[in-house]
Amino acid sequence: MKPPYENAVVVVTGASTGLGRAIAVGAADQGARAVVINFASSESEAQETARQVRVLGAESVIVQGDVGNDADCIAIAEAAAPFGRIDALFCNAGKTTKPAHAHQLDKLSGDDFLDVYRVNVVGTFQTVRACRHLLERSGRAAIVATSSVAGVTGNGSSIAYSASKAALNTMVLSLARGLAPKIRINSVAPGFMDTVWFDKLGPHRDRIRESVIERTLLKVASTPEDIAGTALFLGSEAACRVTGETLIADAGLRMTGG
Repeated sequence: MKPPYENAVVVVTGASTGLGRAIAVGAADQGARAVVINFASSESEAQETARQVRVLGAESVIVQGDVGNDADCIAIAEAAAPFGRIDALFCNAGKTTKPAHAHQLDKLSGDDFLDVYRVNVVGTFQTVRACRHLLERSGRAAIVATSSVAGVTGNGSSIAYSASKAALNTMVLSLARGLAPKIRINSVAPGFMDTVWFDKLGPHRDRIRESVIERTLLKVASTPEDIAGTALFLGSEAACRVTGETLIADAGLRMTGG
């Protein structure tokens, strides 16, 4: 059986750390010919992602850019252009804002919402638009957007973040219609992921992790590699008849009311 990404040209936004890195490295491990690695600010981490991709035998290209800026999305597409096509685009770049739950109506501003939507929703749209012509040359093109279970439950790092992911899920439905029949698009909606983002929480990190393990049906705290497997499935030919779907990968957290 041939590797799922044999000879594929893959683009991953937000690929310097976490899920983006896991997707980029996973695609290389599954036979990708080339992986375009986008980052916004963490160049050293992006270089490490590229190193891991090269170790697995794929060519790596690094491109800096903020997907909230249309010109940067065009630059990401241009980085893939020498390969002649894009077979799988992973729109993984995203952001949140700090206010958690209590008193969000007072702490969140309209600018907070606009900033989060600029990356999570508009950034995904602009990336898809910029890469469309290269995806249409593929013959097996797939897009996978990184959503969140927060877009389904409304229980996320902030109201603005949850709302942006719900908007993303709806946009995937619209894009599935607009991009068919040449391009498939789906989203993956993780729950908690044990990433470096949670290191910022200091002593609260372990408490949150243990709480997640207790509340999920599968009694686990997912890693980026766990979720990358799901994203890579959606981007592969194994999912060739799946489009317009949001696949929740939260270890059953939603089912427990978490």
